[in-house]
Amino acid sequence: MADEFALLADSAREAGHTGDLPPVRRAEVDTPDGRVSALVWGDAPDVTFLHGTGLNAHTWDATVLRLARPALVLDLPGHGDSDWRDDFDYAPRTTAPAVLASIEALAGDRPQVLVGQSLGGLTALAVAQLRPESVRGIVLVDVSPGIRQQDAQQVRSFLSGSLVFESRAQIAELAVAAGIAGPGPALDRGVLFNTRIREDGSVVFKHHFGSPPPGATISVDFIDLWPVLAALTVPVLLVRATGGYLPDDVVAEFAQHAPAARIVEVDSRHNVQEQRPGELADLIAGFVKD
Repeated sequence: MADEFALLADSAREAGHTGDLPPVRRAEVDTPDGRVSALVWGDAPDVTFLHGTGLNAHTWDATVLRLARPALVLDLPGHGDSDWRDDFDYAPRTTAPAVLASIEALAGDRPQVLVGQSLGGLTALAVAQLRPESVRGIVLVDVSPGIRQQDAQQVRSFLSGSLVFESRAQIAELAVAAGIAGPGPALDRGVLFNTRIREDGSVVFKHHFGSPPPGATISVDFIDLWPVLAALTVPVLLVRATGGYLPDDVVAEFAQHAPAARIVEVDSRHNVQEQRPGELADLIAGFVKD
């Protein structure tokens, strides 16, 4: 898009944000593992948002607008405007150093509440392990280290199928069928920000998962992060989407590993930040105050 912020007013209306739109700018950080791009909302952010697989920073627009406080929102490595990795390794522990370096460059030494959905939540745990003093709380949105391949099979199938599409509408339909998001303007905006049109008129994703190397696979094995979760001394909130990817037994396992964590449910599909941005923002606001 010529102006990536042209649709913020639409996101604001859906999120219930009133008043003027806050200042937001695009920023970039060069790290030893590649360039990381980000959106910086306001000054002196103390909340950092990390998106899920196949998304980008704009997935959080409505949530950040409703939250109405300074925030840092990253394009994870391999996504949005951030650099792709030559090794196609986007495991949380692999990308955490670049994510941490970006947070420190753009948010300074202010301890952050890390809000991560799906892959972003797991990356938040890996960041907290690298530098615990930089984190003052973690909000996990519809994700747990115990998530299994069968729990996320719909999104795995979505990203392992045909990666060249006739239209953006076709991608939106597939996302709804995969239980990732509900139909509507928020999904349409998400697809717009997450794709590009080739010269022949076909549509492809901007993220690296849309152009994987031959033979590459997407791994869903994050049990190595259980000890990280158990060792956290900061508050933790798990936001479970009732129509998302965490079945009851996975949530019960999470509670065993993190008995002090608070668990709440939201009537939403996996992309809570797009389908229920206002409700999610209110939960985050309450968590930050606590």
